[in-house]
Amino acid sequence: MNLLVEKIKNAALNMGYEKCGIIKISDMSGYEEKLNERIQRIPEVKPYYEGFYRFARLQDTYPWAKSIVICVRQYGKYHIPDHLKGLIGKYYLVDSRRDENSEDFQDSLKFEAYLQEIGLKTAAERKFGITAFRWAALKAGLGLVRRNNFFYTESGSWVHLEAWLIDKELESVEKPTLKECPKNCNLCIKSCPTASLSEPYTMNRLSCISCLTTFEGWDLPNEKFNSQMGSWVFGCDACQDVCPMNKGSWRAAEEFPGLTELSEHISLEKILEMDYTFLEKVMQPKFWYIGKDDVWRWKTNAINAMVNDYKEQYGEYIRCASNDSNEKVREMAQWAIGKLNL
Repeated sequence: MNLLVEKIKNAALNMGYEKCGIIKISDMSGYEEKLNERIQRIPEVKPYYEGFYRFARLQDTYPWAKSIVICVRQYGKYHIPDHLKGLIGKYYLVDSRRDENSEDFQDSLKFEAYLQEIGLKTAAERKFGITAFRWAALKAGLGLVRRNNFFYTESGSWVHLEAWLIDKELESVEKPTLKECPKNCNLCIKSCPTASLSEPYTMNRLSCISCLTTFEGWDLPNEKFNSQMGSWVFGCDACQDVCPMNKGSWRAAEEFPGLTELSEHISLEKILEMDYTFLEKVMQPKFWYIGKDDVWRWKTNAINAMVNDYKEQYGEYIRCASNDSNEKVREMAQWAIGKLNL
């Protein structure tokens, strides 16, 4: 093994990453074909995916880049408060991409600093990524993509991917030993509440609950899938929770910083009672897919969840929300009152 490659991989493992691989920039070219296939299957998503072509054409933006260091980090090691399961997607509860208090975030900074210390020029993007992570990890042989579109290692799909562009042509590719999905298994497809996951390796983001609770779903009273959204207010774990390849892979051995304390403030009722200062200063930095100007969406999502699994105690909270300072929340509450005959 090239000495520089060995240094990089050892550093990654020493800083808590489960796996580390290195691929050539040219290995991303095949991603464009996969992107074309996705758009052909679901043409209506084309406007959302057109920006992804840059992931296959990295040297247009980074002409100096020659390789990609791709790392896998397990997040299925944290304790998740029981009352948040089915309410908020687990990944978002332990998302370290912008959480400076987390060890994962600090290790990411340290690893990038190390790459630079050994003479490499680097580029990274911690929010949504500098390239197509799953494709890069697949090309590096770090695991495989299963029928629910998620990337799996021996730790299941409860893993986070990170990548850095570097200016040296290096390569370190493994041979994955994971078994493929059972031939007749379609549990993930059957479990998708909105049929967004309509066939293997195919997902329509316009009907995905994780998108409907964050990037889409702006008009929930008229949303086609509002009832199928169930109790989810941010994200969705349905297709991962049901996957046999995830059985026993979550090991809640550690506490994610601040999660237990924050969880005490979160329930459907408490979301409706949250003032907008708390939503903007506490909830938004943690769950940053919803912007500061749109934190009212927490309340509309919560009302929708209350309607879908109505309990008598929800009535007073919904009626109170009909006087909320935000027009969208008032409209949602009035819709719920009419639908539930409150």
